[in-house]
Amino acid sequence: NWTSVEEFILLGFPGTWQFRVSFVVVFALMYTLTVIGNASIIALVWRSSNLHTPMYFFLCNLSFLEIWYTTGVVPKAIGVMLGTSQTISFNVCILQLFFLLSLGSTECFLLSVMAYDRYLAICYPLRYSSLMNSVLSVRLALSSWLGGFLAISLLAYLTSRLTFCGPDVINHFLCDIDSCLALSCSDTWPVELATFLTSIVVVVASCVATLVSYMYIISSILRIQSGHGRKKAFSTCSAHLSVVTIWYGSTMFLYVKPSAQNSLDLNKIVNTFNTVVTPLLNPFIYTLRNKEVKLAL
Repeated sequence: NWTSVEEFILLGFPGTWQFRVSFVVVFALMYTLTVIGNASIIALVWRSSNLHTPMYFFLCNLSFLEIWYTTGVVPKAIGVMLGTSQTISFNVCILQLFFLLSLGSTECFLLSVMAYDRYLAICYPLRYSSLMNSVLSVRLALSSWLGGFLAISLLAYLTSRLTFCGPDVINHFLCDIDSCLALSCSDTWPVELATFLTSIVVVVASCVATLVSYMYIISSILRIQSGHGRKKAFSTCSAHLSVVTIWYGSTMFLYVKPSAQNSLDLNKIVNTFNTVVTPLLNPFIYTLRNKEVKLAL
């Protein structure tokens, strides 16, 4: 007799109490720094008139996204590791999955938009202000948010239609696609196909668009005669390039694959980097190498 599972138990990081508490301290510290760092960028751009440019408008969108992205993971993960909130209902599990994947997709689109913005700034410096005006900036940002959430809608719906009849233990600190597929007792092929196609459209397509933009950027930088000019041009996009490399590397490992064959333990490590470490690094990467932000600060 099969009964439908109505809630799951999140395993988190198994180990001794001291081991789990050390993880809680690290997660709490990184979450606090992430929220403060990204909120500071938003406040700084809002207060400094010289930062009211498309580049910093997109950066504010990215910082706002990172706050919610890590908030969707860390508080629940801390409860799981402390043993105070290890259960999660099926509906909340699907909601968390939809929320995180949608924000992740939005970040892919935002990073490609930011690469396009840098392409216009470096390759067409004299026409940049007319090409990338405030109206286009708002439209590109809004399209990134809408596209990110719409791209995951079908995938989340198909996942919600899966049947779960036991076991109900998820070897993770959050609900993700691989964990749901591993526990389902129904045919998972439609979800695996939808995951693969969505990852191709969202991750690979946005990564290709970003790479093409940077190919033109690098080509344009190499044609600059003076060494000082080349250094100045490269410094305007080096921070974004660092974020792109970190983000797409971990995201492609997690989602761009024909089936859920990755080790769930390995997925936990990569997800930790993707949902906790990367949102913390972004504000520091953008501020430590940016003279305009330092001056405004």
